[in-house]
Amino acid sequence: MSDSWKLTLPCTRAEAEALAEDIAPLAGLDPPPVLMTSEPDPDAPDAWQLDAYFEGKPDAATIALLRGLVPSASAAKPLLARLPDADWVTLSQQGLEPVHAGRFFVHTSQHGEAPPPGTIAFRIDAGLAFGTGQHETTTGCLQTLDGLKRRGARFRNLLDLGTGTGLLAFAAMRLWPLAYATASDIDPIAIRVSAENAAINRIPLGADHGRLALAVADGLDDPLLAANAPYDLIIANILAQPLIAMAGSIAGALAPGGTLILAGLLDSQAAAVAAAYRRHGLRLAGRVDNRGWPTLRMVKRRR
Repeated sequence: MSDSWKLTLPCTRAEAEALAEDIAPLAGLDPPPVLMTSEPDPDAPDAWQLDAYFEGKPDAATIALLRGLVPSASAAKPLLARLPDADWVTLSQQGLEPVHAGRFFVHTSQHGEAPPPGTIAFRIDAGLAFGTGQHETTTGCLQTLDGLKRRGARFRNLLDLGTGTGLLAFAAMRLWPLAYATASDIDPIAIRVSAENAAINRIPLGADHGRLALAVADGLDDPLLAANAPYDLIIANILAQPLIAMAGSIAGALAPGGTLILAGLLDSQAAAVAAAYRRHGLRLAGRVDNRGWPTLRMVKRRR
């Protein structure tokens, strides 16, 4: 019999996004919990909820660690409940409906129906990395990629920076199958998850065109990423402050005339992010808005 537990805490929308992007504080837990964030009431857009699924009852130190990741819940009482005998990963995925973004259809293993005709389907299970397609930031990137393809854009060398599950790299590779493709993340677990998802979705790994090269890297600071630059398409679904801090290095890795997709930012942060990249020779060429989470499409000016 399994011994599965669920810990529930309230959180803010910003905390939910930050938690989804950064699971490093949980890396010392064996096994780490599966984290799910949700917006229970659309009329209260900043009142989110964190559900953490554990194999085994979490101790006081683990509960304190989770509470520390959502400071707004410091005065809230954690809700801890033992779950019925069941697969804990399956439980964490219940209620995750498939996402249809542009021509892309993203589903979990619990969705048994056939994808809609004419769609590009990916199976991305909820787990230890961000980017299942459920969040508006990921959806916005998928919609932007779809729009680029519809307008006839062509890319030969692409980078998914902060890849999470690998989904955005997979999507770009399906649209431009002959391109060289690289995906990186600061978290080794994310790169492991990306490799597993690549196998599930029949994405070949390797350094040749039509294959995906994976790298554990802190931003652009990696020999593989430097060797593969410049890129004519960079996708960076991270957070506003890291995007601003890395504006110079990301712009420097983008070829003149290249396209940059930026996401992971709130509507109130979009102007500051765009301004940081304008200072490095990029212009805002398009924007997708999903419930307060904008996705920016920027183009590097040709010299």
